[in-house]
Amino acid sequence: MKVINRRQRTFIATVGAVLLLCSIGFGSMLFGSNSSGTQLDARNLPPGLSHLFGTDWLGRDMFTRTVQGLSLSIRVGLLGSISSVIIAAILGLMSATMGKVVDQIISWLIDLFLSVPHLVMLILIAFVCGGGMKGVIIGVSLTHWPSLARVIRAEAMQLKSAEFVQVSRSLGKSRWWIASRHLWPHLVPQLLVGLLLMFPHAILHESSITFLGLGLSPHQPAIGIILSESMRYLSTGMWWLAIFPGLGLLIVVRSFEWLGEYLRLRVDPHGSRE
Repeated sequence: MKVINRRQRTFIATVGAVLLLCSIGFGSMLFGSNSSGTQLDARNLPPGLSHLFGTDWLGRDMFTRTVQGLSLSIRVGLLGSISSVIIAAILGLMSATMGKVVDQIISWLIDLFLSVPHLVMLILIAFVCGGGMKGVIIGVSLTHWPSLARVIRAEAMQLKSAEFVQVSRSLGKSRWWIASRHLWPHLVPQLLVGLLLMFPHAILHESSITFLGLGLSPHQPAIGIILSESMRYLSTGMWWLAIFPGLGLLIVVRSFEWLGEYLRLRVDPHGSRE
């Protein structure tokens, strides 16, 4: 019997993750914004055939709310992670190509951001920006870039010593030309891996501050809001209000981790032989 190696197992998990994420996006569009309205005659129903995840105290279908909440968290995580990756790419390349003074300033900035816990700084930034989706996205963008920027800086520093870069420099090519023609193409795989590995943190941090009441608006079907509201009803035996949204969030987070791990194995030549 042929043993499935790590790369093959990760690929299988990745296919399942992609199907899951596509199902969430399609389901959110299919349900629409008015499909989770209140139905007072169907309040507090446990999971069943008519309501797979049960209903809440207002008769809202929890399956619909969970899918819409996961879709919202994915959108927020996507926008925040993409913005953070762009910041990391720009600062990492600037640190590696614009001299010692710029490198020292950016390295100090990276150390400063890494010295403060993500969640604390995210809450402060989101509060200053007025909260809501805009505040959360800005907070995620400005707090998740330092680790990736340090990796990009180290990769760019290593590429600068390569022979083809030295030849271009001796031919009088500008820093911008070297960065765009030589450094950037080699850094794209690292940025893609960083993006996928940043997703879980962005989604969890968004859900965390929303759970605390400092993130998305209570009128939006976010997972953090659903979990926060369900805490008041768990003691009455309505366990499904928290279990299913929490499991959905966990599965989505793990799905992004599998995607990032598979891409890392594809990029890493040593990991491809595992």
